[in-house]
Amino acid sequence: MKQQLSVHPRVIERHPELTESDIVIAWENALSSAPRLEKNTNEYVAVGFDSKGRLIEMVAIRESSGDWMLYHAKTPPTKKTLAELRRTMR
Repeated sequence: MKQQLSVHPRVIERHPELTESDIVIAWENALSSAPRLEKNTNEYVAVGFDSKGRLIEMVAIRESSGDWMLYHAKTPPTKKTLAELRRTMR
């Protein structure tokens, strides 16, 4: 069964420059992602490009069903997020 991704409505409210489609495309085509082991092993941070070529920072949590709830997205990614992903790639 394919895992589902839902985008919390607050993400679009806080970042009207992004659409749900932009975020889903960026998540499905993430360039880099990593679990946030220090916080919650079911929480992942990722960056990916949307269909407009914008690099989007995203954070999602894997629910007990195995589906994902994306509760944070913004563009461009912060330096802090990019550094976090670089640390996990070592």
